[in-house]
Amino acid sequence: MFELKPLDPDAIPAALEKAKHYRLLNEPLEAESICLDILELEPDHEEALATLVLSLTDQFDRRLKKTFTEAREVAARLGTEYDRSYYGGLIYERRAKVHLERGGPGSGHVAYDWFRRAMENYDAAAKIDPDTSDPILRWNTCARIIMHHPELIPEPHAPAAPFLDAGPGSHDI
Repeated sequence: MFELKPLDPDAIPAALEKAKHYRLLNEPLEAESICLDILELEPDHEEALATLVLSLTDQFDRRLKKTFTEAREVAARLGTEYDRSYYGGLIYERRAKVHLERGGPGSGHVAYDWFRRAMENYDAAAKIDPDTSDPILRWNTCARIIMHHPELIPEPHAPAAPFLDAGPGSHDI
């Protein structure tokens, strides 16, 4: 259909700043596009990968299923275990917030589960780099949200169905 125009390699720093600016303007599609242009030139550009993850999560309220999958794929490309854990936590936290905001039957259980997954990722990131406070701050945010929303609870496990005895004289078939 269209052949995309390549970005000049010298334009990468300014383009990355524009992507961050578009995120602040709540224009995640524009930020996503810029990150994709940068990654065409430098597929392992860490800052572009991280900004792309954030741009995709900014779109969760509109296109959750598609952008969630894409964000996880991009986060897996990040170069350090810390970044993969930390950004994985952000992905899960932002998904939890979408479920919390949407509401509906069972949404409290679903949101709770995603918040807990985020917190597990933040714990992992904090163990990798105990000198940074970012994962602790994010973990605390998730914990406070759960504590302030009584509807955020684990899904109760349905008790196992009792074995139905057909009574005396019944036969196994």
